[in-house]
Amino acid sequence: MDNFWKKLKKPFFVLAPMADVTDMAFRQIIVSCGKPDVFYTEFVSVDGLCYALKNSGSKILEIQAKLMPHLKFKENERPIVAQFFGSKPENFYKCAQLAVKLGFDGIDINMGCPAGKIVKNDSGAGLILNPELAKEIIRKTKKGSGDLPVSVKTRIGYNKIITEKWISNLIEAKPSAIIVHGRTMKEMSKVPAHWDEIGKAAVLCQKAGISIIGNGDVASHEEGIKKAKQNGLDGIMVGRGIFSNPWFFSVGDGSAFGGNGSFKKTPNERIELLKNHVDFFIELWGNQKNFNTLKKFFKIYVSGWDGAKELRIGLMQAKNKKDVFEILNKNNYN
Repeated sequence: MDNFWKKLKKPFFVLAPMADVTDMAFRQIIVSCGKPDVFYTEFVSVDGLCYALKNSGSKILEIQAKLMPHLKFKENERPIVAQFFGSKPENFYKCAQLAVKLGFDGIDINMGCPAGKIVKNDSGAGLILNPELAKEIIRKTKKGSGDLPVSVKTRIGYNKIITEKWISNLIEAKPSAIIVHGRTMKEMSKVPAHWDEIGKAAVLCQKAGISIIGNGDVASHEEGIKKAKQNGLDGIMVGRGIFSNPWFFSVGDGSAFGGNGSFKKTPNERIELLKNHVDFFIELWGNQKNFNTLKKFFKIYVSGWDGAKELRIGLMQAKNKKDVFEILNKNNYN
């Protein structure tokens, strides 16, 4: 097996998969700002993907067109991991084979998503309640993954903390890496992450020779290094932190803040990043995805200087790329 996790310099940093955030367009922005050691795709349904690939016809072509962009990546994003969710082991097997064909460096199984529509179908964090199915999914994914390492991203419990029991169960199926988010499904993101529990998972994984990555409330690169050392981790996965700071992984710059709490980037630098993101978004999605999906990122780029709020309000009215660039030009950002 070509287990890239074991080749990374520790502690390494991973960009977490986030729905409608970490598509190829956003990952390209992160590459330009300072890339992490590992990228993840957004998660993709194994059921939807298998259905689309099995059938034919106009409706199926629409499904293929909708799902496949989630699995697009560029060479400068390597190593990159494809993340899947679902509850049918056989579909994980088929999607693992697809990931191999598409050239991914690894495959991850989502056992941590707390969204109700995911959990109720025994997917995501719902698998914490079905430990035997969880192990079978890991085994089937490994069977279809060829030489690619298979990892699991999960939480420390469902309604209550059961870190050691749950992680020990996963270890039985021998994944290459386990990423632990330090909250239960019930806690969502409403309480601080339990890093002491992540530390308990680390002890078990290190003993089993499995790479262990911690996730939850890491506000800076420096804090990530500190938490990794304190808890015996191989790496740190960053989620929401990157959403507010695209320069997070740029050591010596990404975690640096100005006196007013804003990143040390000029307005022109940020606007250029915004323009690039719009271009990447159109390149990836064309007209397939609602342009409004992109607007959640505008505050990242347009904030921290006089007039930024007014410019951002104007940009929120944009309906397409043309509108964005016209508004920027009118405000002398060209």
